[in-house]
Amino acid sequence: MNDFNPNRKEYDPRMHSAEHILNQTMIRMFNCGRAFSAHIEKKKSKCDYRFDRDLTPDEIASIEKTVNDIIGLDLPIKESFLSRTEAAKRVTLTKLPEDAGDTIRVVTIGDYDACPCSGPHALSTREIGTFKIASTAFENAVLRIRFKLEGI
Repeated sequence: MNDFNPNRKEYDPRMHSAEHILNQTMIRMFNCGRAFSAHIEKKKSKCDYRFDRDLTPDEIASIEKTVNDIIGLDLPIKESFLSRTEAAKRVTLTKLPEDAGDTIRVVTIGDYDACPCSGPHALSTREIGTFKIASTAFENAVLRIRFKLEGI
């Protein structure tokens, strides 16, 4: 599950929204699934993916471009509350804790991404700013992507 705390001083809903877009971009580009671990902070955040190597400079540039293109579309970021059965038809529920209950909050970013989530988000992608990958690292079959937001 994501490591975020909305009461933490540095927590930023824009960064959390950017994380959702990054996750969907990684799924579409590399079919690697969503991050299995994430730490979301206002200044810099990170996502860890099961992967087989580090990213090339061209891949980093392509990820940044794709994420920023989605941000530039000014997509609405919405929440809906679905029964567990209905949510399971639309999104993967494998990361939910057993005690998550029968009503699942699903956050959607336009028609680009949808996933269960309990954290706050921006209202639209235009609020996010410019996405920038600060660094990547690969160790023990884990790709770590550190990123930040600029321009806001």
